[in-house]
Amino acid sequence: MAGFLSKLFGSKGGSAETIDEATEYRGHRIRPAPMAVGGQFQVAGFIEKDVNGVTKSYRFIRVDKHASRDDAVTLIVMKGQQIIDEQGDRIYDQTP
Repeated sequence: MAGFLSKLFGSKGGSAETIDEATEYRGHRIRPAPMAVGGQFQVAGFIEKDVNGVTKSYRFIRVDKHASRDDAVTLIVMKGQQIIDEQGDRIYDQTP
């Protein structure tokens, strides 16, 4: 039954880890949230920014995986910085 429910609600077999402390970058906060998948950690996190008193958030998940959680967190911060550099505040326009 649990397998059916996870398929129904879109689980991809990964489990969310705790969200790490935020790293400030160009007015945004990058919050690493690596996902444990098959004994490795998948690159995933949130980028946030306060806009007119409202916290905007963008979630990203990449295919990159690492055996070390610390290595995954390092790459999450780097990917978050890259997303901010490339897209800036436009990332929040994609979020409903």
